[in-house]
Amino acid sequence: MSLLSDLINLDLSDSTEKIIAEYIWIGGSGLDLRSKARTLPGPVTDPSQLPKWNYDGSSTGQAPGEDSEPTSHFQGSIQKGYGIEQEYTLLQKDIQWPLGWPVGGFPGPQGPYYCGAGADKAFGRDIVDAHYKACLYAGINISGINGEVMPGQWEFQVGPSVGISAGDEIWAARYILERITEIAGVVLSLDPKPIKGDWNGAGAHTNYSTKSMREDGGYEVIKKAIEKLGKKHAEHIAAYGEGNERRLTGRHETADINTFLWGVANRGASIRVGRDTEKEGKGYFEDRRPASNMDPYVVTSMIADTTILWKP
Repeated sequence: MSLLSDLINLDLSDSTEKIIAEYIWIGGSGLDLRSKARTLPGPVTDPSQLPKWNYDGSSTGQAPGEDSEPTSHFQGSIQKGYGIEQEYTLLQKDIQWPLGWPVGGFPGPQGPYYCGAGADKAFGRDIVDAHYKACLYAGINISGINGEVMPGQWEFQVGPSVGISAGDEIWAARYILERITEIAGVVLSLDPKPIKGDWNGAGAHTNYSTKSMREDGGYEVIKKAIEKLGKKHAEHIAAYGEGNERRLTGRHETADINTFLWGVANRGASIRVGRDTEKEGKGYFEDRRPASNMDPYVVTSMIADTTILWKP
């Protein structure tokens, strides 16, 4: 293994100017990530300098065999700010059971694991720290990490990011995490309720604000935006991730999936407004409904469409 590790980490800069570019895209399920690598003659300073490269879409569920070279594009967006909290669970590869849990059994009840330290509380910190540093190295706007309530579950945050870049950041960070867990022999799960029973699920809480929400009088703008979100609750829930009904039960820091409610500092609400936002009369709010496997492009665009563009 040491020789393989040495080869993976081999510094090529002394022997060649060529670089390896990794092309990453979202597969046909809308959840899986795909990638392939290509040699370029030298460093690039902007993605626009990268050559276009097609792929076999018939093998990713994105195109029929007779027309199997999909292309991708980005859409513009209205200026707005997001911060996304991506929760995830690390699983033991061969048994699909959370990392650190005894085989066929359960750890002690939830309580000491959230933001905990110690070998009996924090499982997989080497993976988490490696991911954190790799994201910073890659230029991803990762803003923090923490251990979550269920043992073996963690969270990273990206943002604040403007517009569509929030989705870009989450997908790129997810890909890096997939590659690191692959090296570690651990399975990454974005299932919103990986373990049945009295255990927390996994979400992707989405923090949101517009310029007017951050200015004086912004709290009234926030309340009007939340009112709009309430009127489109069912529509948002339908697009906020697969299997979310197993997570949004009204327990474990969630609101019931069929109920829309908001509150200040209330983590059992659909929408949480921070205590500081209320005090300052301006700021942001948090949509706690999205599941961990949500598509960030869909969620961020829906929140903007409903709060900015939609006229009830």
